Amino acid sequence: MDNRQGSAAASKLVTAGLFAAMITIMTAYIFHIPYGANGGYIHFGDALIYLGAAFLPRPYALAAAAIGGGTADILTVPVWAPATVIIKMLIVLPFTSKEGRILCTRNIAAPFLAAVISAAGYYLAEGILFGSFAAPLASLAGSAVQSGGSAVIFLTLAAALDKMHMKSLAKQMLGL
Repeated sequence: MDNRQGSAAASKLVTAGLFAAMITIMTAYIFHIPYGANGGYIHFGDALIYLGAAFLPRPYALAAAAIGGGTADILTVPVWAPATVIIKMLIVLPFTSKEGRILCTRNIAAPFLAAVISAAGYYLAEGILFGSFAAPLASLAGSAVQSGGSAVIFLTLAAALDKMHMKSLAKQMLGL
């Protein structure tokens, strides 16, 4: 590996680490709104997962989502951390970082697919954790609010960042 490849890999790793840290902070502390009796909470950290998935190559985005979401749960409600690590990795999959813009057709639809994946994942996890698949139905409303809010934040930020040509700037500066 020459110096240029090593530098690009290091830049991707550092950027993934920064996304993981921002996801943790946004999930665990900023707009962290507990709801229900199951330890669940509404947050907008998924918006940063979506942005990371639109900027970073998939392996780095998967790591940022898993580490950021998992760390947030370890800091707040540790029982959810194993499920969160898996679910946050899965919600990265509908996105692409291969387009020149953040708001390509795929990334406009992706938050809505991610919402379905997230709701289904947490429904299954809650059913397994608490031994009932009837009780988690009440949590679906919170999942919808969280996912909907994260989608709106992502789409708004993505539009603004696209106007600033942020993706091409990041590509030039960081080798993303």
